[in-house]
Amino acid sequence: MSEFEIVREYPQPRPRVWRALTDPALVPRWTSTGRGGRPEGFAPEVGTKFRFVGRPVPGWDGIVRCEILAADAPELLSFSWRNEETDPPSTVTCHLAETATGTRLTYRHTGFRGAGGFFMSRLLHRVRRRMLTEGLPGVLAERDW
Repeated sequence: MSEFEIVREYPQPRPRVWRALTDPALVPRWTSTGRGGRPEGFAPEVGTKFRFVGRPVPGWDGIVRCEILAADAPELLSFSWRNEETDPPSTVTCHLAETATGTRLTYRHTGFRGAGGFFMSRLLHRVRRRMLTEGLPGVLAERDW
């Protein structure tokens, strides 16, 4: 199995980072640096099934099917991730920890299987690293929300 982890620190307090991660109006503003998927049916409550809807590309319909596995605001969010309904799920987990200067976000995506999963983990790692390094800080710095 393949997995990846990204750790980033932000100068904003944990409740603000939590909101940026969980507010359906804010999420598309930082995912894929502003061109990413919008959550449909999302609520940070265990058992909630939702979808990230993005731009389709050849070989992918643009939809990621998810279910909330754990949610404890403003500390933990975990959800399953499937590109196709029949795919075995992988798991995304976000831990938010207070630091002396703001918030540390640890983003883990685990459970990729086989050769296809290996390549998908590499692709998503690159995309997520950019989102969490460029996209999310820009949204967090905005003052109008």
